[in-house]
Amino acid sequence: MSPRKPASSGTAKPNASSASEAGAAVPAPVIPDVVEAVANADSAETAIPGNVDVDSTVDAGSDSDADAEIEADTNIRPMRGASPPVLVDGVAQRCGMLAIVGKPNVGKSTLLNALVGQKISITSRKAQTTRHRITGMRTRGATQFVFVDTPGFQTLHGNALNRSLNKTVLGAIGDVDLILFVVEAGSFTPADAKVLALLNKGVPVLLIANKFDNVHRRAEIAPWLKTMQERHPFAEFVPMSAKNAKDIERLFGICEKYLPEQGWWYAEDELTDRSERFLVSETVREKLFRLTGDELPYTSTVIIDKFDEEPGRSSKKRMLKIAATIVVERDSHKAMVIGDKGERIKRIGMETRVELEKLMDAKVFIEMWVKVRSGWADDEARVRSFGYE
Repeated sequence: MSPRKPASSGTAKPNASSASEAGAAVPAPVIPDVVEAVANADSAETAIPGNVDVDSTVDAGSDSDADAEIEADTNIRPMRGASPPVLVDGVAQRCGMLAIVGKPNVGKSTLLNALVGQKISITSRKAQTTRHRITGMRTRGATQFVFVDTPGFQTLHGNALNRSLNKTVLGAIGDVDLILFVVEAGSFTPADAKVLALLNKGVPVLLIANKFDNVHRRAEIAPWLKTMQERHPFAEFVPMSAKNAKDIERLFGICEKYLPEQGWWYAEDELTDRSERFLVSETVREKLFRLTGDELPYTSTVIIDKFDEEPGRSSKKRMLKIAATIVVERDSHKAMVIGDKGERIKRIGMETRVELEKLMDAKVFIEMWVKVRSGWADDEARVRSFGYE
């Protein structure tokens, strides 16, 4: 059973008619005007329309051989069939898919969680935390937004795990209505260029300049913005912080107009298409990475061996009995996870249980083991057996 909205959550439609309130774009200016506007702005209150008809991107490097091995799975749109829009308070329904893409560790999962209004994708300072394509839904007024969070595109290592992750990225951008390309405001690295080169030029792309609150002098962003305009014909530029509620509200208003008028694909209160079993494995992995820091390689993974649901005994809450296995590649990694006298794995289990009880509104009992599977990330068959595409 997938998580749903709390009963009290609102569905007020963003007011897309007001530029100041919903971030609607002003008429497309020439490049110098755009740069000056951002340099002089006191806050990121509006989206800036892209106006450069430049069909070029930065050279992404020499990984063409590796790219040739990756085949895009473009069949990610729900098989629900196009249905005519229904009027909601006199407004025709809209529904569409939005892919959130970017290099590892730029805040994609934080942005997804903020847009959905609940945590469905794990976050960590460790790069490459997201491993799977996570779909989150948010219905506001007459519009249903279907967001797809993706792993960060990997260019440094060509093992089986990373090939699987990169295939997931390419699949996510193959059949969407809008792409949110997330970068850190003021920064553009070769890894960013690699992702940008993959984007379908037939799909509108918003440049999400995340962590804009870290740019203390707006004049510093002006030269960067000008170069970004020259790299890709972005539909709009959205300076923002994924942790700022007003910026998230503004982003909804900006994205809404790019979605087609058609019936919704999901029930109004659905938040994700992922199962609770999947969310348990992701929560364990998040706590694992947060509590081991940079000690543990990102190739560690989590398998859910048991997920049993029972009626609550002394309360109305259901009871979940879970058994999870943390898979690492070396005996030394196993020792890191267990910790001195088992203290670290106990803490991983405790923090996982507390978060799951809040997320799933249930009493949770969880057992954990740690097993060594040497070289699993280089083994195509084992990568697939662990649930990767």
